[in-house]
Amino acid sequence: MASGWGINGNKGRCYDFWLDFSSCMSKCRQPSDCGLLREDYLECLHHSKEFQRRNRIYKEEQRQIRAAARKAKEEAEGAPAVAAHH
Repeated sequence: MASGWGINGNKGRCYDFWLDFSSCMSKCRQPSDCGLLREDYLECLHHSKEFQRRNRIYKEEQRQIRAAARKAKEEAEGAPAVAAHH
């Protein structure tokens, strides 16, 4: 991982992020000074923010699909489309 070697023997995909983070940690006074670089490195490794964003987008798309289907069903039944808040 931080060795610089990727799975195929080339430079690892996150190695540049690691170098930036490591360099910052060796020069900073407080570890919190390198928080953004650490965050970038961990995002490169785990993609947690990317997955959270994809999940939010997917949930919103599903919500819109359900709302459109509900509205189409109500219009087909002849009932007025009323937004209900629960």
